[in-house]
This record gives sequence, C-alpha cells and structure tokens, in this order.
Amino acid sequence: MKTDVRLAVDCMGGDHGPTVTVPATLQFLANYPTVSVILVGQEEAIRTQLGQHQNVPHERLRIHHASEVVAMDEAPALALRNKKDSSMRVAIDLVKNGEADACVSAGNTGALMAIARFVLKTLPGIDRPAIVSVLPTMCGSTYMLDLGANVDCEPEHLLQFALMGASLFGAVEHKERPTVGLLNIGEESIKGNEVVKQAAELLRASDLNFIGNVEGDGIYKGAADVIVCDGFVGNVALKTSEGLAQMLAHFLREEFTRNPLTRIAALFAWPVLSAFRNRVDHRRYNGATLLGLRGIVVKSHGSADTFAFARALERASEEVRNEVLARITQRLAVPETT
Repeated sequence: MKTDVRLAVDCMGGDHGPTVTVPATLQFLANYPTVSVILVGQEEAIRTQLGQHQNVPHERLRIHHASEVVAMDEAPALALRNKKDSSMRVAIDLVKNGEADACVSAGNTGALMAIARFVLKTLPGIDRPAIVSVLPTMCGSTYMLDLGANVDCEPEHLLQFALMGASLFGAVEHKERPTVGLLNIGEESIKGNEVVKQAAELLRASDLNFIGNVEGDGIYKGAADVIVCDGFVGNVALKTSEGLAQMLAHFLREEFTRNPLTRIAALFAWPVLSAFRNRVDHRRYNGATLLGLRGIVVKSHGSADTFAFARALERASEEVRNEVLARITQRLAVPETT
C-alpha cells in the first residue's frame, strides 16, 4: 500500500472555485498528515483564500499557477484545443508528468473527460474510460458505472467496465471477488436489448463473480457490489435517484412544519431525522472516478461545498493508497474468458 500521496487540485473548477476548493483542501490536509497537495490555478486568487486561514501546512502544500479557467458551460473540444494553460489541463499534466499521483476537479465534466483522455490516454485493453461513483445501499454501498461518459456502448465495453469496476471495488473495499450485476429491465436472461444480452453472455463467460441481471430497485437494495450499465442509462438512474432523495427531504420538511403539533413532533424525532439525513447525504459520496485512464482523475460535483469537495479528495487519496491503477492493469492482463 502506498503511504505518501500527492494530489493535484484544480482550484478554479466548479461553481464556487477557490472559495470552496482551498478551504476543503486545508480541511482534508488536517486529517491526512501524509498527503501533500499542489493547488493549481490563478495564484493570486489561491493566496487570497489561504490568507484567510491559520495553521496552513505550507510544507505539504504548494501553488502551481495556471492562467486560464475552463467554464462550466464551455464546449469540451474548445477547452481541449484552446486552453492549454487552464487549471484543469495543468493539474492533469502534473499527473502525467509524475509530479502528482491523482487529480481532483469540480469542473466541467465533458472537458475533464476530454482533456484527461487526451493527456493520459487509456489503459491497455480499455477502449473507453467510464465514470464510476459510490452509491449508498441498504447493506453498505455499491459502485456503479458508467454514469455518463459513454452514451452508446458495445457489449465488450460493458465487460471492460465490469472488469475495471470489480478491480476498483476489490482494491478500495478489500474484497477479493466482488459481485457484479448488469442493470436491466428484468432479472431474466431473455430481457433487455441485444447489447445487454450479449454483454451478459460475455460476463457469464468471464471469471468475474457475475450474479446476472439486476433491476433498478436492486441498486439500492445492494444486489451487487458493482452495477454495470451504459452511460445513458446510468446517468438517468443517478439523476432520478438524486431527484427522489430531494423530493423525500422536501416532503419530510413539509409534514414536520405543517402545524404546531407536527413541529413539536419534529423536536422529538430530531435524533432520528438527523441520523437519516446523514445516511442519505449525497455529499458523503461525492467524488466520481474517471476509470480506465493511465492516471487517477476524480470528478467532484460542480456545486460541492467544502465538506463534499474534501470527500472527493479522500476518494482520490484512497485510490492512490490502494494502488488502483496497478490492480486494474494486473486484472486486465488476466485472460477474460475461461
């Protein structure tokens, strides 16, 4: 297990930029004394934020100036072609050059994927990178991919996603043979479109611990450690889940503030409500990995606050410490079929 970790942080990305990324980094460094960080972005803006905090661990932190910023609504092709000194590009370059072990950004997802794929390239045996994130379940958590990087996939791509997802889960969660499920409209093998059916055949023929098809409700029941799907289906499922969680929270607030009696009930129920909110807090699971690249790149939600961005930094650190890239490379070198 790797002990010393170096992270490159795109300080200018996201909806809030340095006002969130810098405090989050300092919060993270306070809890992880063996990690060092390179703050990438406009130096003056970064120093302004650092100046607002005491006990800054300067020996584990340095600034790397980058003059440009990729806007959240900027076209990925334009960001790739025209902004070679953007904080996003420079942070990824630091990973490629070996100055950093991983990059964390809350910036434009499309631009981050395009730049990371161009700069770092894909691992041997991987055609397309995938976005993977951790989702809470009734019995722990599940890793789901792809969550939006690849709208159209071939069966072979879904097999590659499964291999990478299982390797990631095994490395971070320390489980040798995680279960793998294929997201489908039914558990029966005859269900689904041709791509999903063919992917299921490839998964059955592999040495993965494939448990078969998993329906949408199985995601949060914890039916499998790793859930595989194409980026279109995965992104719709993820956004639907986020909307449902927000609706339930809204309903709870409405009911507990409906009248004086329900407000009193809310006071007695507060410990339970607080625990419930903590368990389903999406900020705890912030940090989606761009899996399949020759380097670790973690995407934070663009609207992340300090707590959420720090969680993305923790995710990147965990993957470096557990040598995820080496595990995936080793896994891909093993014959895929028996």
